[in-house]
Amino acid sequence: MTEIITNDRRMREIIQLARTVAQSRATVLIQGESGTGKELMASLIHESSARAQKPFVAINCAAIPENLLESELFGYERGAFTGAVNSKAGKFEFANGGTILLDEISEMDLRLQAKLLRVIQEGEVDRLGGRKPVTVDVRILATTNRNLADCVREGTFREDLFYRLNVVNLTLPPLRERTGDVSLLANRLVRQFADKNGRSILGISPEALALLESHGWAGNVRELENVMERAALTTPQGGMVQAAELKIERQIRGLADETQRAATPDLSGWSPGRTLDQIEKNVILDALKYHQGNRTHTAKSLGISIRTLRNKLADYRRDGLEV
Repeated sequence: MTEIITNDRRMREIIQLARTVAQSRATVLIQGESGTGKELMASLIHESSARAQKPFVAINCAAIPENLLESELFGYERGAFTGAVNSKAGKFEFANGGTILLDEISEMDLRLQAKLLRVIQEGEVDRLGGRKPVTVDVRILATTNRNLADCVREGTFREDLFYRLNVVNLTLPPLRERTGDVSLLANRLVRQFADKNGRSILGISPEALALLESHGWAGNVRELENVMERAALTTPQGGMVQAAELKIERQIRGLADETQRAATPDLSGWSPGRTLDQIEKNVILDALKYHQGNRTHTAKSLGISIRTLRNKLADYRRDGLEV
């Protein structure tokens, strides 16, 4: 059973609301920054519902190329396109009777949004190349790290679909706003990672806890998990996690430096003979390296969508660059 660890009053209220609405058939929109636990919340809703014994199918709308996402979601018939030698059911059919999680729903193409709206309204999916719709009974949960209302205003998300998804809205607070949860989660995580790796760790020193609680946690709980896993592996056997094992002072300074750079335009990357495309490529690759390959954080820091970042990286790969 999914467990969300928290002492935060607001987070506990959200969990209670999630358990309550789980008993309904309503669609649920889960919003929050990357790493706040949106997928965990979706699992909690499914496991607390009458559909708990039925399939729970998750698909990341940002991770699958646009031309493949439609067939992944809705399936296809034999001969629907080159390479379709057999018919294949989509994720909605696999989730029939259960729950489907549409992760990063804001990255879905407008054309697919129209097909999703039909699924919600009619309870039917149209396979690619199909002659008749397939009836499905699926509870839809959607997550996003963007403000969908803003996406509607920008014209990148359908207003009618937004209202269909936004029946129940759960907005998860970032870790930096969850007072007391940092130390609670850090102690829990270091024990888990120590046990998993056969390590004997006595706990976390007061100095290390103070450093953890002062950190900005741009990556939220996911970032904390990474820090504590590394600490569990590098702390001497039978010792306590010390501040030096956390390796986050550099990250704090790095975030401050990045904020300063973002506030002050920097043209130092230009030199005679360098094109704007070359400068853009360097900026994108530097940001990707800074965020340790995390595309969601990279796109957010650059002020672009994940789809735009994915397309840029695909272009670089076609040029022979390994990214």
